[in-house]
Amino acid sequence: HVLLVESGGQLVQAGDSLRLSCAASGDSIASYIMGWFRQAPGKEREFLAAIAWTSRGAIYADSVKGRFTISKDNAKNTIYLQMDSLKSEDTAVYYCAAGGLVASTPPLNAEFWGQGTQVTVSS
Repeated sequence: HVLLVESGGQLVQAGDSLRLSCAASGDSIASYIMGWFRQAPGKEREFLAAIAWTSRGAIYADSVKGRFTISKDNAKNTIYLQMDSLKSEDTAVYYCAAGGLVASTPPLNAEFWGQGTQVTVSS
């Protein structure tokens, strides 16, 4: 079992930057691909980015490529989502996930989810 705890969500202004954190704990964490999703009111959950503990590459959704950056700290078992140039449409609950990569959409098949952290962008 894997436990994921997100933090960092808050109310910000359009154009601001914000960094979310996700602390992971549990069994065989290194074997999972880690990622971020978000869900806005009335919309389906949307894949944002994914990263592996054991490689340097990352995968991004086209909607956030160039504005959001996923990163990791292996020593802390923590992944991050740096969000720049935030827009009102980025308002959502942001979820951390752990799972495996699949050849479909979304590319991360999540087995474990965090509880979510609210990000609100005021225009």
